[in-house]
Amino acid sequence: MCSFLRDRRRWIRWGDPVPRSAAFHERRARAMVHHLAALGPAFVKLAQVFSARTDLVPEPYLTQLARLTDQVPPVPWPILRAALERSWGAAPESIVDALDPVPLAAGSIGQVHRARYQGRDVVVKVLRPGVDVIVLRDARLARAIVAWLYRQWPHHHVRGFAIVLEEFDRHIPEEMDFVREGMQCMRMRERFANEPRLRIPAVEAALTRPDVIVMEFLEGTRIDRLDAEIAAGRVSARMLTETLIETYARMMLRDGVFHADPHPGNLLVDRQNRLVLLDFGMVIDVSVTTRKALFDTILAAINRDPDATAAGFYALGMIATDSTPPEAMRDLVATLLDIAYRDTSMADRAKVLAERVMRELLNWPIVLPGELVYFARTAALIEGVGVRYDSHFNSLRVASPVVLRLRGELLSALLGDDGHREPIVTFAATLGALAGTAMSWVTGWSKRLQSASGERHIS
Repeated sequence: MCSFLRDRRRWIRWGDPVPRSAAFHERRARAMVHHLAALGPAFVKLAQVFSARTDLVPEPYLTQLARLTDQVPPVPWPILRAALERSWGAAPESIVDALDPVPLAAGSIGQVHRARYQGRDVVVKVLRPGVDVIVLRDARLARAIVAWLYRQWPHHHVRGFAIVLEEFDRHIPEEMDFVREGMQCMRMRERFANEPRLRIPAVEAALTRPDVIVMEFLEGTRIDRLDAEIAAGRVSARMLTETLIETYARMMLRDGVFHADPHPGNLLVDRQNRLVLLDFGMVIDVSVTTRKALFDTILAAINRDPDATAAGFYALGMIATDSTPPEAMRDLVATLLDIAYRDTSMADRAKVLAERVMRELLNWPIVLPGELVYFARTAALIEGVGVRYDSHFNSLRVASPVVLRLRGELLSALLGDDGHREPIVTFAATLGALAGTAMSWVTGWSKRLQSASGERHIS
């Protein structure tokens, strides 16, 4: 903590900042991640959340936080097998066949092993023994620390950290309830039953317990490891991003049921070029009020209306205080809109953003309340996927054809059947937000995808 404070003041409260080189930040980022990993699963899981928050965490710390999820050591098989036996009330080998003691994936909350059940390939995900007590304790401890820090330094960025922790504390118990996860997975599978481009695993409800879930095994390649397939023409990056946009648009606006853990380990592409969606431990219900407010805000952005867009930021609770002059916020939004509509590469837009906006933006009391914390993660993911495979990726252009396909379906779900309809362009607002336009203007465009190699199922 003192090291970070000395970035601003040599003697904490006075003196010039201590000079820091890029190499120093890289070393400190690696050391920070090492210490976070030693703190336990709650901090590993929090790192995954913060690794999408470019408005709160700068590089190289973002990249190092993203890598933290790959540093979780697996639970030894004898311990995990004993947990399975307690949960099922019988030896695991008598319940499923070919249960592999070598984990397919080891996450901070659960560990995944392959098996067969009634002739079908499945995965058995087991809650890490004792992790529920540890995570809840550490989450509350982290909230207390940030609350104390906010009392000492009531800055909007500290408040941003507090909001993330509040959301994490509110939803992490749900993620550790595998019965709930199974129900959410079945719920989402039913909603997308007629979507041929998307695969969601079936759940073996008879074997699912609060600390064990058994699901269909689905193979695929992580969406951030498709370079060879795209180069060979086997996968279309454009179609992939369109499918991502359309899928999350339907979740957010049509259904109000949102898959809130969208990181590359949970999104695969199979050999038939279908998007495979995994891990439904964190599913958020989105209120109609929030959906309409987001809809109206991004509509204003699509229409290049800085006054209405700024008003939408206030309506969504994204402005931390009422003391921010509306005219100043309007000017800032106008600049952001100008940058977003430039027909240049993402690198060029990010450069202009850094030169014209970011230094000033860091001083504005902008926060992401409630569900917007998770919307921002989705925006960063889709923007990252698009830019990874196309340096000139522009989410507005990709979203446009999707708008025409979905406008009736989603407007009906959002506005009801009272005959009221917004102009066709309005749904581009939602898709723009998901693709990383307006939400990325707030959270930044430098989110890097987590790196990992090979094919995985659940992380």
